[in-house]
Amino acid sequence: MTGATVWLTGLPSAGKTTIAYELARTLRERGRAVEVLDGDEIREFLSAGLGFGRADRDTNVQRVGFVAELLARNGVLALVPVIAPFADSREAVRKRHQAGGTPYLEVHVATPVEVCSVRDVKGLYAKQAAGELSGLTGVDDPYEEPESPDLRIESQDQTVQESAAAVHALLTERGLA
Repeated sequence: MTGATVWLTGLPSAGKTTIAYELARTLRERGRAVEVLDGDEIREFLSAGLGFGRADRDTNVQRVGFVAELLARNGVLALVPVIAPFADSREAVRKRHQAGGTPYLEVHVATPVEVCSVRDVKGLYAKQAAGELSGLTGVDDPYEEPESPDLRIESQDQTVQESAAAVHALLTERGLA
């Protein structure tokens, strides 16, 4: 089967990872080879030592993009729930995939910052509000929303299952599920 990379971009606590794991479960039940390249795990194991300045964020995104493309060109569906706040970094990953003829889909989990800050699954928004953290993406550090993603999900308006089903429908439509 054809592999592909599905990059889920969005603010912290938007629901990217939750959607990716739900989609992975569905895909595995249907016999697909799938890997979730969780942003937190990547930071711990592949990008340890990198900070959160622009250059380090770009390096992290390029590393994740390389691994995703490697998996995808070998028939795996690589689900990548990684913020990737800068459009040019995401575009570089897309171009690497295109150059290799590897399918790449960008999904914008477009949850508003107000909803993300209430979810605050890692306590980042609370730390930022208390002055214990600076450089929080979408609050006091930039997040460049995708202008034309392959799919935009308003996760605050639907269940995790509905969000995952929307991504699955896109994969099916493109002949990648």
